[in-house]
Amino acid sequence: MVNRPRLVIAATRSGDGKTTVATGLMAALRAAGHRVSAHKVGPDYIDPSYHAAATGGVGRNLDPWMVGEDLIAPLFQHGAAEAEISVIEGVMGLYDGVVGREDFASTAHVARLLDAPIVLVIGAAGTSRSIAATVHGFATFDPRVRLAGVVLNQISSERHEQTLRDALGQTGIPVLGALPAAATLHTPSRHLGLVPVGERPDPVGQWLPELRAMVETHIDLPQVVSIANAASAMPGDAWSPDPSGPSARATIAVAGGAAFTFGYAEHVELLSAAGADVVSFDPMTDEQLPAGTDAVVIGGGFPEIYLERLTANTSLRAEIRERAAAGMPVVAECAGLLWLGEELDGAQQCGVLPSRARMTPKLTLGYREAEALTDNPIVRRGTVVRGHEFHRTVVEPPTGEMPAWRFADGSQHGWAGETMVASYLHLHWAGVPGAAARLVQTAVAQRAPA
Repeated sequence: MVNRPRLVIAATRSGDGKTTVATGLMAALRAAGHRVSAHKVGPDYIDPSYHAAATGGVGRNLDPWMVGEDLIAPLFQHGAAEAEISVIEGVMGLYDGVVGREDFASTAHVARLLDAPIVLVIGAAGTSRSIAATVHGFATFDPRVRLAGVVLNQISSERHEQTLRDALGQTGIPVLGALPAAATLHTPSRHLGLVPVGERPDPVGQWLPELRAMVETHIDLPQVVSIANAASAMPGDAWSPDPSGPSARATIAVAGGAAFTFGYAEHVELLSAAGADVVSFDPMTDEQLPAGTDAVVIGGGFPEIYLERLTANTSLRAEIRERAAAGMPVVAECAGLLWLGEELDGAQQCGVLPSRARMTPKLTLGYREAEALTDNPIVRRGTVVRGHEFHRTVVEPPTGEMPAWRFADGSQHGWAGETMVASYLHLHWAGVPGAAARLVQTAVAQRAPA
């Protein structure tokens, strides 16, 4: 058993201010001298970038759909190993989970798996005494979750705040703070949600201090710490990547920069444990792959925002095309799929795949279960994985001669082969045992003679 002070920041619905409160709390706790670990329920890549900025550490995800229920507590303990307190931001409303599976993969589900107390953020604009009924309902809907406090957001006046506090006094659930509507920070957004921290025009030093000060002024930090400290001790061991690398090492280059910001921290850890020297490259600015690259991983992001710069980097695009054709292993998800194609919105890309992509008004978003249709660099044919999609583009044609995946509805998706897998499907490799080791082994086997 180990003590892991922790709390979950939940909300009644999306838009109530979870990310504002969670990120501000992380920054305020850090400023108060605490070592803080940051965690996000669900597959989202963007909120963890704000968490990382606030804590000075790594933002990590906790998603039962992607990795399975049994790994949630071990992954949390891995991320919280050096922390004095952990803040876990929820997803959507407290009880919103996978459609058709009750609250599976919801904030409440993860809170139960971690036996963590919950602080509920409520957008209070336009509410009065009825807010007590709302809080009472959230607190009693599932007796397995523990609602330990409430933060009110979008308060219009001191009188409004006092009215809400008086009403909530009848629930027995403490109000930990109230954020005035005038103090709410406006975070830039676009077609897939918040703009990641690495892409914001204003540096962290401009917006984070104001957010921290807002939380320090309006939220009772000692009471928050007390709630986190009251969390029960946790049984079991922390997750650790299996050190199963081959005798020969491989250099795995991971795409980064502003156009490719999506990735899970555990992927690098798994690759390193599997025998990889992990290096990064920026497809917008680096004219060549890092020296000695044996394989490439290209995750998600926003290539559509940076088309001109990606297209202008003709030397790197040519190298990717030539190396992939020669058998260099390539793993690409979503934005990586777009960059590997012939065109994106009419702009030339790498030409590894004979596909063309374009932006659309339609958002494709959701969890997916998929079966591998052929051996590829991360899994064998027949392997069943769980992942998610998150994009506003379409690729034509949608698959190659050897599709990568068959979804649960029977549809086929992506492009695959022994040294290539490219599709819209995002995976969390902690939930795909052996994926990193298989990529390293493939890279070693395909390495060009010196």
